[in-house]
Amino acid sequence: METPPPTPPTAPAAIFPDALRFWEPRRILYNLALTAVAAFCVVSTWPHFRPAFTLWSLARLAVLALLANVCYSAAYLVDLPMQASDLREAWKRRRWILLLGGTLFAMFIEFYWIGDEIYPYVN
Repeated sequence: METPPPTPPTAPAAIFPDALRFWEPRRILYNLALTAVAAFCVVSTWPHFRPAFTLWSLARLAVLALLANVCYSAAYLVDLPMQASDLREAWKRRRWILLLGGTLFAMFIEFYWIGDEIYPYVN
């Protein structure tokens, strides 16, 4: 009985574009989810946050949004090696779990950060 030959590893030229096609359109959903958490916190406690809306606070908010998107890019650290492995097809069907888990974790961290680090210090 012959064993089938091992499957050749997927070429890096095919892996990266596939990762981009999966993750980048979903970045919009990730940003919308984080925006919804921030909007909920601000709207539900509006009189408290009113003095915090200044030009300087918008600059800090932009930096935090940039950092959130850098964290989103950490998905590539998992996705690219998994696509290069023998588990590529199974991974491609289940990588939405990483997206969901990462988004929920980011929403939790954001909610905690607003409640514990930002809310008490707004005058």
